[in-house]
Amino acid sequence: MSGISLSAGVRQNLLSLQDTANQLSITQNRLATGKKVNSALDNANSYFTAQSLTNRANSLSNLLDGITNGINTIQAANNGITAITKLVQSAQSLVTQAQQTTDTTVRASLATQFGATLTQIDQLAGDSGYNGTNLLASANLTLKLNETGLSTATVTGVDDTSTGLGIVAATGNWATATDISNAGTTLTTALTTLQTESASLSSSLSTIQIRSDFTKATINTLQTGSDALTVADSNEEGANLLALQTRQSLSTTALSLSAQSDKNVLKLFGG
Repeated sequence: MSGISLSAGVRQNLLSLQDTANQLSITQNRLATGKKVNSALDNANSYFTAQSLTNRANSLSNLLDGITNGINTIQAANNGITAITKLVQSAQSLVTQAQQTTDTTVRASLATQFGATLTQIDQLAGDSGYNGTNLLASANLTLKLNETGLSTATVTGVDDTSTGLGIVAATGNWATATDISNAGTTLTTALTTLQTESASLSSSLSTIQIRSDFTKATINTLQTGSDALTVADSNEEGANLLALQTRQSLSTTALSLSAQSDKNVLKLFGG
């Protein structure tokens, strides 16, 4: 092959055809992958910048799962407080009934019901956990809010059992007015405590939901930025493909004409 010489016209058209074929290959690859930058060889700066943005977006996406679990944990605790509040109010009703009678048998029956209600409060507090974390059983919740771990949110757990709320159990079958009154006083205090805890949980939930929305928006921004650096414009690449196919066809025709011209020259010399 080294002994074969090509005319300038043929060589020029051949080089043009090869260049068009290379560009066609690049355009077809972009259309197939949907990306204009598939490796560092295409554009090192865009490739590594996009990779960095994508990696951060992935890290935040992983954190988002933990934040979502945290939100559900707080909601579970708040549901527990709502239910416990209703039980405390039910217990208050029993106290009121006991205060309105002097019949020791009736008081004893109401005291028994009161004890059963306190048992339900204890059980509810124990059942208000989510994914192994129960804020009503003194467990704390700490959430990692960014990929470096420097941004966190902590929700402090409470003890919402009857003992933790300071509710006095029914003593002496509520035979005396003092026993009944003491129980009523502790129930009022317990309600105030529950209301304060509910407000605190609501505030924490609002803050963490805001951070969750912020994280989702940040992930979207990072992914959009990454795509802007690497994703191909399908309309532009489609137009390029048509133009390159036309150029290839014209280059092939031009190469054929150049070769025919060389043959005509040879004929002049009897070739």
